Amino acid sequence: MIIHVVQSGEALWQIASRYTIDINSIVQLNELPNPNQLVIGQSIVIPVPGTSHIVKYGEALWSISQQYDVTISDIVQTNQLTDPNLLYPGTTLIIPPVTHQVEPGETLWVIAQQYGTTIQAIIFENQIVNPNLIYPGVQLAIPRPKPTIEVNAYTYQSNQAAVESINKHGDLLTYLSPFAYLITENGTLSPMSDEAMIPAALEENVVPMMSITNFTTTAAGSNLAHNVLATPEYKENLLTDIISIMEEKGYQGLNVDFENVLPADRELYNEFLQQTVDRLHRLGYFVSTAVAPKVSGTQAGLLYEAHDYEAHGRIVDFVILMTYEWGYRKGPPQAISPINEMRRVVEYALSVIPPEKIVLGFQIYARDWVLPHVSGQEAKTFSPQKAISLAVQYGATIQYDTRTQSPFFRYEEEQGRSHEVWFEDARSAQAKFDMVKQYNLRGISYWALGYPYPQNWALLNDNFNVLKLI
Repeated sequence: MIIHVVQSGEALWQIASRYTIDINSIVQLNELPNPNQLVIGQSIVIPVPGTSHIVKYGEALWSISQQYDVTISDIVQTNQLTDPNLLYPGTTLIIPPVTHQVEPGETLWVIAQQYGTTIQAIIFENQIVNPNLIYPGVQLAIPRPKPTIEVNAYTYQSNQAAVESINKHGDLLTYLSPFAYLITENGTLSPMSDEAMIPAALEENVVPMMSITNFTTTAAGSNLAHNVLATPEYKENLLTDIISIMEEKGYQGLNVDFENVLPADRELYNEFLQQTVDRLHRLGYFVSTAVAPKVSGTQAGLLYEAHDYEAHGRIVDFVILMTYEWGYRKGPPQAISPINEMRRVVEYALSVIPPEKIVLGFQIYARDWVLPHVSGQEAKTFSPQKAISLAVQYGATIQYDTRTQSPFFRYEEEQGRSHEVWFEDARSAQAKFDMVKQYNLRGISYWALGYPYPQNWALLNDNFNVLKLI
């Protein structure tokens, strides 16, 4: 698939004509509400053979050509580059597909074997209607090999809304994590309505992963975590409740998301994780944790100090990096998941945790801040699709920040107030997928289902094979 960024004066029919594709294919894949309403800077996923590459700082054409096993001249010709030595960070290049001309007597099976791919992948890449009718001389696009990763998604939706999300995206999920069971003062767990989600997940071969936490939107949970972690009786209550709920409801693993843990409770938290793993592994369950986005082992702050990356990586089965919320709803406007900050977190994590245990957190919503920002004033949170609709409504031009690899725009509402919106698009999703591939990470974790973002799912499917464990 290719990412196209809308330029001034472009219409969708012109874009479809450029790529020789039916306009309805673009509309359906991107779920465009009105094909006649595009905005400058909007990214659109084009379902044609090929790959999009977002130029990073320090990259040259020779390194990009080696990465994709194509010639420099092919990249130059495909992108009509006038000066191949001038590459600007953030520029989207189209990488042409590997092609194969069918020889007499060749079958799709033979061709798939030659390139280390599958018959089905070739059929999908070329939209072949009848695989038995492949004639000599036909040019086939050969899909590039895709890494296999695990994909988790949290959800705090209602049962029915969550079921709809699972039915829509379950084929691209390894795990589903209903968020969350809240611990109480004596370590027991508050009830949670998740009964419909688990059967829906299992129907899609998605592993239900139980999530427990100590905090709410109104309470940091620091003292609550301390009371439980420091009291053997309460820890036993918690482990007993975890196992009981998992057995009763059909969960197959556990995700521990304790945040704002007191720095002095760091070792108590590590000991609890070891006890949890020892108990649950014997019963056939796996254990994961969610950790704050740290860039060093000595990073100060309530959010960070008790999260011991090395210990988590050693004790649990995998660790989810919560690499989002730089653009906090009550903070100033900025990218929510900036790639430059995410990279710092990943590189620190890799220094103490094996890559096969690291899952990259990725938020899939947008934020709208009123300008000028007043401390504590809360931004609105909605879907990337809603962000595009807002840009269309106010005729905004979408800009793309190359440092954070994130799109944003500004607009002025009817009452005269100015706004700044940061969101995710095809380019920002591709940048995150590229980082997962670069560092050979275990996978991706989405926070959270319920925010329509069709481009993400299309590109996720195009970039990876998603591992199914059941």
